[in-house]
Amino acid sequence: MLSNLDKYRIILASNSPRRKELLAGLDISFEVKVNGDVDESYPEALSPEEIPMYVAQKKADAYAPFLQEDELLITADTVVWTFEEILGKPSDREDAIKMLMKLSNRVHEVITGVCIVTKNKSTNFSVSSAVSFGYLELSDIEYYVDKYKPYDKAGSYGIQEWIGYIGAEAINGSFFNVMGLPVQRLYRELKAF
Repeated sequence: MLSNLDKYRIILASNSPRRKELLAGLDISFEVKVNGDVDESYPEALSPEEIPMYVAQKKADAYAPFLQEDELLITADTVVWTFEEILGKPSDREDAIKMLMKLSNRVHEVITGVCIVTKNKSTNFSVSSAVSFGYLELSDIEYYVDKYKPYDKAGSYGIQEWIGYIGAEAINGSFFNVMGLPVQRLYRELKAF
């Protein structure tokens, strides 16, 4: 369905197995390439919606010198916004537990920024989804962190994992965005690219 992309080799610049799985769901051929570690810091003045787009752009910029004429690059970054602070990836077990305690019995937003880049063209966007978590007991949080080790996930959780099964009471917006890639919007953007 995305025949307009036939002239490109599509590259997903992400270590995330979830993003790989979600992009594969669009029935397009792509390869995964990661260009080392990208500094994911951002200026404090950015709004929550701007932060993941800024970091996704940094990831694209890190790959840009190696981008070939026939390649189309997709980068993404996800953050969790508690309406008081941004939660990125936890630094360790205690940080993961603290993050999940902050999400317990509250609504938060998951915001993913995406960049689509070729040698001659680029576009970026962000998508927000509101997630309502019920009350999470400390024992449940510790079980999840110890078993699933969510250290590579913004907000210390994967909605598609055990903690999402027991904690997520409602989602307003894209479920796939909460997983890390808003594939509905990405499909529309790729179709128009």
